[in-house]
Amino acid sequence: MRAIVLIDGEHYEPVVRDALAALPYEVVGALLVGGSEKLRGGEDYGVALVESLDAVEADLVFDLSDEPVLGPRERLLWASRALALGLPYVGADFRFDPPPLHPVATPSIAVIGLGKRVGKTAVAGHVARLLARDRRVVVVAMGRGGPAEPELVESPPTLDDLLELSRSGRHAASDHLEAAALAGVPAVGCRRAGGGLAGAPFDSNVLEGARLAAQLEPELLVFDGSGAALPPVDADARILVTNGAHDVRAGLNAYRVLVSDLVVDTGGADREAIRSISDVPVVAAELRLRPAEPLRGRRTAVFTTGPAPVEDLDAELVHVSRNLARRNALEEELEVVDADVYLVELKAAAVDVVAEAALERGAEVVLAANDVVSDELDERVQALVPERSRT
Repeated sequence: MRAIVLIDGEHYEPVVRDALAALPYEVVGALLVGGSEKLRGGEDYGVALVESLDAVEADLVFDLSDEPVLGPRERLLWASRALALGLPYVGADFRFDPPPLHPVATPSIAVIGLGKRVGKTAVAGHVARLLARDRRVVVVAMGRGGPAEPELVESPPTLDDLLELSRSGRHAASDHLEAAALAGVPAVGCRRAGGGLAGAPFDSNVLEGARLAAQLEPELLVFDGSGAALPPVDADARILVTNGAHDVRAGLNAYRVLVSDLVVDTGGADREAIRSISDVPVVAAELRLRPAEPLRGRRTAVFTTGPAPVEDLDAELVHVSRNLARRNALEEELEVVDADVYLVELKAAAVDVVAEAALERGAEVVLAANDVVSDELDERVQALVPERSRT
C-alpha cells in the first residue's frame, strides 16, 4: 500500500529516515507538519516531501509525528483531512478508517449534524418541502428509535395514528413520522445503533430504507442523519447543521465540515473555526415554532426540546417546557400544568407522555413544526440539487 507519512522536525533526520524504511508500506511522500525551526537545513529523508495529503496518489496516511508538534486536537484535524479524502489515518497505536458510504441510484442530499438539538430534522424537512414543489421527494430518516424494518409513511399521520403506535410499544415520535406529518412528503423510517467518531453507525437499515423509498420512483431522496451519525450513503451533496453548542474542532467534527457542501448555523456557531477548516459556505437560520392548527388565543402549554422562540404564538402562554427529552422533569411539570391546548413538537416523549396527559385532562393536542427561516438557505439548497434531478 502507498502511504503519505506525517513527519516533524522534533525527530532527528536519521531517526525519521530509519522509521520510514521500517514502515510496511511504499512511502510515496512525507509531509512536514511542524517543528521546522529545529531543522538545520538540507535534510534528506530518502523520500519526496509533499505539501498536502492530496499531492500524490496514496492509499493511507501514516502519522510519525508526536507531541509537541501535534497534540491530540491537531492530530484529529489531520485525521479528518485524511478521512475526507477517503484515506485511513494510521499511527503507532491507532487507526481511523473513512466511514463506508454506499452508492444510491437516486439523486440525493443528506442532512447531517454535529449532535442533537441543532435543528437538523427541521432543516431536512425544510429541504424536502422546498424541493418537493417541483419534483417527487422522499425523506429517508434514521434514528435511535426507528423501526426494525424500514417503514414507509406515504401520508401525514394523525394524532390518533401516533397514539396507536405509541400504545403498541412503538416510538411514535421518530423523525420519519415528523417528516411525514409536518413536512408533508412521504418518508421512510430507519434505525441505527452506535456512532463512531467520524459518524459511522455500527448498525443501520438505511440502505434497505433507500431501496424501499426507490419503489416510489422519487426524483430526489433527502437523507436525515441522526445526532452526529451520518447516513451511510454516498449522497450527491451534504448539508451540515450546527449551532454554538458544538465545537467544530473537537474530535473528528472537522471531518463532517470537510465532507459538507453547505453549513447551516441555527445560532451561535463558531464561523471562524469553520473557515479555518474549510471554505464551505455558511448560512444563518432561525427556528420558529409553527402550530399545525390555529391556537386562537387559547390558554396554551408549549413543550419543545430546543430553543425555538414562543413569543409570537397566537396564544395565552401558561407554561413553556424545554424538557420534552427529559422524562422525569417532564412528568413533574405536567402535574401542575393547567391549559386548554398542549402545543408539542413531535419528538422524544411528545406522544406517550404529553399527548396522553393532555387527552386524559380533556385538553387539545396540537403538533408544532419547527420552521426554518433564512434569507439565503433556499437559494443555496437549490444550487445543491444534483443536475440529474433538476426540472
